[in-house]
Amino acid sequence: MKKSASLITCLLMAFVISASFNFDEHKTLAIGSAAPYFNLKGVDGKMYSLASFKDAKVLVVVFMCNHCPTSQAYEPRMIKLTRDYAPKGVRVVAINPNNPSSLRLDELGYSDVGDSYPEMKIRAKSAGFNFPYLYDGETEITSKKYGPVTTPHIFIFDQDRKLRYQGRIDDMEDPAKTPTSYDARNAIEAILAGKEVPVTTTKVFGCSVKWIEKKDWIKKAEIQWAKEPVSLQDIDAAGVSELMKNKTDKLLMINLWATWCVPCVEEFPDLVTANRMYRDRDFKMITISSDAMKDRSKALAFLEKRQSSSLNYIYTGDNKYKLIESIDPKWQGALPYTILVEPGGKIVYAKEGKVNADSLKQAIINNPLIGRIYKVFKEQ
Repeated sequence: MKKSASLITCLLMAFVISASFNFDEHKTLAIGSAAPYFNLKGVDGKMYSLASFKDAKVLVVVFMCNHCPTSQAYEPRMIKLTRDYAPKGVRVVAINPNNPSSLRLDELGYSDVGDSYPEMKIRAKSAGFNFPYLYDGETEITSKKYGPVTTPHIFIFDQDRKLRYQGRIDDMEDPAKTPTSYDARNAIEAILAGKEVPVTTTKVFGCSVKWIEKKDWIKKAEIQWAKEPVSLQDIDAAGVSELMKNKTDKLLMINLWATWCVPCVEEFPDLVTANRMYRDRDFKMITISSDAMKDRSKALAFLEKRQSSSLNYIYTGDNKYKLIESIDPKWQGALPYTILVEPGGKIVYAKEGKVNADSLKQAIINNPLIGRIYKVFKEQ
């Protein structure tokens, strides 16, 4: 099973396995406690409170988010759980506890969206959520009352709104495999049957909650990125042709640009953002400047200002048509030009003109080389 250094780094940085649910700053709600009050806005624009679910025989509150691969892996199961138990009087509500200002770009490597309220609308629609999805990232008042450790973290209350179970949804993160312990479903079945829940508390696995106080991480990341060296290497038509064969095991994003091209300049920050999001995955960004060699210093200055620490080239040839043919015969020559190239040289995405940042990220994250869950699943 292949394990890259970047994957291990991501595992250590972004994910936690909780050995205890009691943290001094955000203590997890104890079994037997009453459901804390909330009044939060859903992605449908409506406000939801405990009273919104007063008729439910069982209330399931799950803390989840957009960016986390574990949370995404459980989305279909939460949709199915909602569908299976709705006829039995069970209501499910999801709450996003994350503050977007505490989420670093390099923690977004498994998603095309962050954890803001507008992006929650995008995720809910694309995933087909059949339960209310509420935002608590602004103040985190509700989340701190419940005390989720990770996303996802589920809390199940009986008809009297006493907490009967909290912990994991089941014991298998990989959606391609079958769980051996359906903890959340077991708890729901027991409550509906008027029985004691067999296991009331379990450990959880997933992304740590991005509490407001973690926003200093962003500043530290920005300082770190600003220190990364930026260089500009020469490349000719033959070198470009070799580059396009993509003999790596990564998805290449190649951008053709120039300092005199207004759309190139406008879109460049979005490309740098995408690189910071996905570069710890099987992904690599390459830029090729078509500026004249006499403007080489100008091109380098631009890259330095934009903190483009990716692999940057400047085309050394006088004949730009050779560059066009070396990149993609289908390219008409207009700048900017952005492509995604799979190993072996297959172009799977091409955009002539300014890219749409959302569409580009979707093309990257939906490529089989990247994906929304840990690649380790695919390699077993």
